[in-house]
Amino acid sequence: MTASEFQLGSRTVGERHLPVLIAEVAQAHDGSLGIAHSFVDAIADAGADAVKFQTHIAAAESTPREPWRVRFSPQDETRYDYWRRMEFTEAQWRGLREHAGQRGLVFLSSPFSIEAAALLERVGVPAWKIASGEIGNLPLLERLAATRLPILFSSGMSDWAELDQAVGVARAQRAPLAVLQCATAYPCPPEQIGLNVLAELRRRYACPVGISDHSGQVYAGLASIALGASLIEVHVAFSRQMFGPDAPASLTFPELRQLAEGMRQIHRMRTAPVDKDAAAAGVEPLRRIFRKSIVARGPIAAGTVLAPELIACKKPGDGLPPSCWSTVIGRRLRRDLAADEAVQEADLEP
Repeated sequence: MTASEFQLGSRTVGERHLPVLIAEVAQAHDGSLGIAHSFVDAIADAGADAVKFQTHIAAAESTPREPWRVRFSPQDETRYDYWRRMEFTEAQWRGLREHAGQRGLVFLSSPFSIEAAALLERVGVPAWKIASGEIGNLPLLERLAATRLPILFSSGMSDWAELDQAVGVARAQRAPLAVLQCATAYPCPPEQIGLNVLAELRRRYACPVGISDHSGQVYAGLASIALGASLIEVHVAFSRQMFGPDAPASLTFPELRQLAEGMRQIHRMRTAPVDKDAAAAGVEPLRRIFRKSIVARGPIAAGTVLAPELIACKKPGDGLPPSCWSTVIGRRLRRDLAADEAVQEADLEP
């Protein structure tokens, strides 16, 4: 394992390795533990590698005056009330983590307070995923970096100075890290995805990079894999008509399966370089079938000086190839040729 690689559960994160596909549930469970467990099964069935939740403890992260981003919930008077309704107990989080493990998924959840981080540490997580709104929360970052677990930074609300500071906190504790390009738009239009940022993230931080995609489509994830992304995070929903603010920016499970399959195919393409000369040599029998030779248009007597009107290019490729056309013109035949007979080098005088 190189210095720019790290373990995420049983998976190795790094550009040489198969990208890790993280399916983000967020609050799509709407506070229902049963629905949260249903998401675990659906994510595993679709072929993703990890399930990610968000761990909210309302009293630790919010106040009643927190404004709504989108006033979507008629049953919650305030955003604080909504966060409180999203809370699970430690035992319930432990059950979700165990369920994920049984289905072969890496279990992740973003902590939004030091208290949430302590809860998740007790439950057991292999890494920390930092939501873009928490990049500047230095007390939280320092608490997480001290565990020396890998930290996955989502960069949607951050400028370079803020990212530099956050990465510096992780590096000061020698915590492995990855940085994900992210656009804070739900759903995100193509022109705001920022695929160009991946190369700068890799150059700037010398770490695995990826994308946290809110487009609600598979294209950004597939494109980022072709550019060497090591991590792909997407929101998921059973339907984009589900309740909640993230549903319009989510993938359905058939789309998640398509992304998972495409990710593996593209990784195979990227990590299997083709030698064009060797590939051509390997299809020599097909080259003879599909390519053409210089042939006689009609019967040609020995001693004839070949002129353009006497020859043509026709299949199969068992004689001199058309690329020899200019070197054949003006040369004298050693023997008679029948109509459509291929010209060979031995048939020509020097």
